[in-house]
Amino acid sequence: MITLEVSSTSYADSLLCIKTSLSHMESLLGCYNGYALGEPSARIGWTFFKLAFKSEFEDAISSKFSEMIEKYSRTGKEEKFARFMSDYFNSRGCKVKIKAV
Repeated sequence: MITLEVSSTSYADSLLCIKTSLSHMESLLGCYNGYALGEPSARIGWTFFKLAFKSEFEDAISSKFSEMIEKYSRTGKEEKFARFMSDYFNSRGCKVKIKAV
């Protein structure tokens, strides 16, 4: 299971965008209930929360987009996955920052 930390300056908008984007990804891959969201915490104008991918959903994403994920110049699997998901969310209009934890 990979867990990401999501940072946003507009929690409500970002949460809706992330849920919509993940729903689209789940439909594309035929995986459902593939993630869990943690409780938000606010600091200095930002809201932070955890996004944990269940193994089946993570594996489906990694398999479907393996060539794209491998092109990232990060060292570990988690960092490459985090970078891919960050780009995916941004391409869907989500204004968030993502890092692996």
